[in-house]
Amino acid sequence: MRLLVTGGAGYIGGTVANLLLDNGHEVTIYDNLCHGHRSMVPERAEFVEGDIADRSKLEQLFSSRKFDGVMHFAALIEAGESMKKPELYFRNNSSSTLVLLEAMLAKSINRLVFSSTAAVYGEPESTPIREDAPLRPTNAYGESKLLVEQMLTWMNRVHGFRYASLRYFNVAGAIEGRGEAHEPESHLIPLILDVALGKRKNIKIYGRDYPTPDGTCIRDYIHVQDLAQAHLLAFEALAERNRLIYNIGNGQGFSILEVIESARRVTGHPIPVEETERRSGDPAVLIASSQKIESELGWKPSFARLDDIVASAWKWHQLRYQ
Repeated sequence: MRLLVTGGAGYIGGTVANLLLDNGHEVTIYDNLCHGHRSMVPERAEFVEGDIADRSKLEQLFSSRKFDGVMHFAALIEAGESMKKPELYFRNNSSSTLVLLEAMLAKSINRLVFSSTAAVYGEPESTPIREDAPLRPTNAYGESKLLVEQMLTWMNRVHGFRYASLRYFNVAGAIEGRGEAHEPESHLIPLILDVALGKRKNIKIYGRDYPTPDGTCIRDYIHVQDLAQAHLLAFEALAERNRLIYNIGNGQGFSILEVIESARRVTGHPIPVEETERRSGDPAVLIASSQKIESELGWKPSFARLDDIVASAWKWHQLRYQ
């Protein structure tokens, strides 16, 4: 099959593109490189620089090649920034995705795997979170993704548009040759590893007064390779099913302090911390129930231990600075 991967010059999109290629598929990556890196594009993939808000360019691309579907990762992802500039997130994540959907419909491309987020749940009523939990985002990032999910529901109902929405929790870890590095960086594990490498003097803890055992936020960490495998399974399942919604996580929660302790064990570095105030819109606990995708598609994470996830990231980060 030939697939278009939007945002494929990024951490997750590039890893998924690599897995698709390994499984014999043809891949075209479409990315505006505002946050992605040209070096993250697999050599075997075709690369087209462009913005998903550019309908004309998308339609030209869809007309020039026969695509079997799209995997959509292109988005802004910083929850904290979204609470300062929500308009950026609604424009880039919601409005631009609508342009992509319109271009797909116009060219009769009828399969999409959408990179959604656990942020659509907001503060959950119970954990682990199931897919039928209430959707009440606490930040504009989560709301921008929820708006896309609502659009997809209607596209499916009205046009028979086939889609899978995958709600991730915290993606981490690395595979050979590709790992997590954003500019600016805001994700916990790469920030911690930068401290171990001497690139930062400490790691900030945003809030010690959450209703959790140690007072810090608890998150579910999923290895990027496991996440990529879930994408491939979901796309294949759309050949027979027209609407899929799955959580992707490892079902375990780890607090900020537990992640720091894991990094200390893996790296052998002390990793000093600095405590500061909470960030607006951060839920206390987000842990996934991935039982649905496990039972329906047979997916199961291979990297369940936090130390294994951190160790794979540490290996890549050390090589990154050599």
